[in-house]
Amino acid sequence: MMSDDMLSQDEIDALLRGTSNEGNDARSTSINTGEYLNSFEQDALGEIGNISFGSSATALSTLLNQKVEITTPKVSIIDKGNLQDEFPHPYVAIQVQYTEGFSGANLLVIRQSDAAVIADLMLGGDGINPSDSLGEIQLSAVQEAMNQMMGSAATSMSTVFGKKVDISPPSIDLMYIPEGEGTENIPEQDLLVRVSFSLRIGNLIDSSIMQLLPLHFAKSLVEELTSQNEPTVQEPLKNQESDYKEISSQNEITNRPTTETDLSGIGNVAVATQQKVNVQPVSFSEFAQTSNLNHESRNLDMLLDIPLNVSVELGRTKRSVKDILELSSGSIIELDKLAGEPVDILVNSRLIAQGEVVVIDENFGVRITDIVSQSDRLKRLK
Repeated sequence: MMSDDMLSQDEIDALLRGTSNEGNDARSTSINTGEYLNSFEQDALGEIGNISFGSSATALSTLLNQKVEITTPKVSIIDKGNLQDEFPHPYVAIQVQYTEGFSGANLLVIRQSDAAVIADLMLGGDGINPSDSLGEIQLSAVQEAMNQMMGSAATSMSTVFGKKVDISPPSIDLMYIPEGEGTENIPEQDLLVRVSFSLRIGNLIDSSIMQLLPLHFAKSLVEELTSQNEPTVQEPLKNQESDYKEISSQNEITNRPTTETDLSGIGNVAVATQQKVNVQPVSFSEFAQTSNLNHESRNLDMLLDIPLNVSVELGRTKRSVKDILELSSGSIIELDKLAGEPVDILVNSRLIAQGEVVVIDENFGVRITDIVSQSDRLKRLK
């Protein structure tokens, strides 16, 4: 019988492989990240990822109605030939192309089990026991979540780089490298930069989410970021010195006591120095005081010809994404109003009255039964 202090055979095998028994995604490789990215470049890429995915966590938290935490990333270099060792589990890969601001693409990789939890939450579930298989609806839900995340990340990058950054709608695939599935969207370059984040979603997910970038694209991001912080080069001192001498010589001429003939010889420079500016205090005309009633009446008359959109609201309801996707011809949507209750009459989406639906010559109409006071209507239209 094995004692509690002894390691099991699985734990011994995991230690020999350089991994823990928990199945971490990143296994040890022979590539030294420092050979391709110096410490400054690693810190810069980590900071870019920290800022961009910080806002992504907020967007994802709003979508899932769960607390989302994304920790400071770790930057490493991986060889495309070792992807099977780096990603041994089934994953979901989301490819994003930059359409404005940058020329390149990156790949967002998340475990398939974590994607199933996100899909279940997006479709109105609790995320506790999601289905292991991801169908078309589940993949669409994950794709929308990643779209919102990357959209927020692009907005943050626009702020960091001081220019507009836009992306195309992401494409999504199931990726299981040991079986050769979903490898077509992986960048073709041999060396890839992996920016790995720790992802926590409530009590449901405690895993990681990774971003794969081609090495040259990652370096271009760092170069562009550092180029914005370089100081502006001033004009050569030689030109500044010559300009200073020219101005000084002109000042000597204009300030020197001269005769009338001398003044005509130096032209506008001397004349300009002798001109005096006549400064006078500003005076405002007085306005006749009028009554507030006449003033408001004239202002209201100016607005009487402006067209407004009038709409009638029968009722409202809230449905999850899952319910919307399951709608078909003949489906019935229950509203929040009972039969016979008055409908709301809105002007520019502001409530001004209530009424009942009637039929006039085969057309629907509304008979007003209750109306908001005139002062309240004006306040609502502001």
